[in-house]
Amino acid sequence: MTGKIDRFFRRCILASLVASSLCAFLSQHALAQGDPLPSWNDGAVKKSIMDFVAKVITQGGADFVSPAERIAVFDNDGTLWCEQPIYFQAAFALDRVKAMAAQHPEWKQQQPFRAFLSGDRKALAEQGEKGLLTLAATAHSGMTTDEFAKSVSDWLATAKHPRFNRPYNELIYQPMVELLAYLRANGFKTFIVSGGGVEFMRVWAEKAYGVPPEQVVGSSGVTKYQLDAAGRPSLLKTAKVQFIDDGPGKPAGINMIIGRRPILAFGNSDGDHQMLQWTMAGGGPRFAGIVHHTDAAREYAYDRPSKIGQLDKAWDEAKANGWTVVDMKQDWKKVFAFEP
Repeated sequence: MTGKIDRFFRRCILASLVASSLCAFLSQHALAQGDPLPSWNDGAVKKSIMDFVAKVITQGGADFVSPAERIAVFDNDGTLWCEQPIYFQAAFALDRVKAMAAQHPEWKQQQPFRAFLSGDRKALAEQGEKGLLTLAATAHSGMTTDEFAKSVSDWLATAKHPRFNRPYNELIYQPMVELLAYLRANGFKTFIVSGGGVEFMRVWAEKAYGVPPEQVVGSSGVTKYQLDAAGRPSLLKTAKVQFIDDGPGKPAGINMIIGRRPILAFGNSDGDHQMLQWTMAGGGPRFAGIVHHTDAAREYAYDRPSKIGQLDKAWDEAKANGWTVVDMKQDWKKVFAFEP
């Protein structure tokens, strides 16, 4: 009889251990499944993001922020998608100029078109930033806003990145897509605030990031209202620049379009420096994040000396003031969604 009782208790203990192990496994699995940032490695950076969100959404807490004030702003080039070897909108503009060249034989004698069309990189470099702006303005003007949007869609459907051989709009950072979704799930309103052209980004940003057109702030050109022969209205894009949303222009653009100071801002370069400064200058809880490109194998590695996405002064201030710096190589499990 005693032996039967002993066997009974041993079975009970064994069953209890199995149940405990199963519960522990299921709990860990549930936590893994519930991770809102699965493409981020666990560590100080991921913790700083989640801790910030937790404190601003905790009602009754000292750092609670009402949903109306939960404004988060993100640069685009180099922060939400790749920007090397040249800004993707510049690649679009250059492809447009090539396509338009047959209708403009005079370009063969005019700079910067002559240098670009002949493949003379040295001569094109000598034209400097002004030359590139001339090419971009030419590629973007002389069509209606609807025609321009279609040209962007058509380009994205066919153009491929020279290194990754994939459409440009597939080169978006999976960890940042997750971060945008995580913030929105916690009552944040997410905006893109970029030096890129606002009409270029609005074509594809909602599908890529879940950010609707009205929440995209960017550089813009002057448009002209017109009626066609049938009396139908349209907006014609001109070559005249209206607003440059870069550097000190970013806080101005936020103030003009959004009307609220963000409590969270993410950038990757000195072009985002003033936006980060202005965000952190407000009262209450604040978060400034910088994406540092450190992964030459999966993407690119660059910072201070780079002509594209230079990170110098903003990096120094980030280190001095304790802003969160994301080390792409260390903090991201994957960079792009198409990675294994």
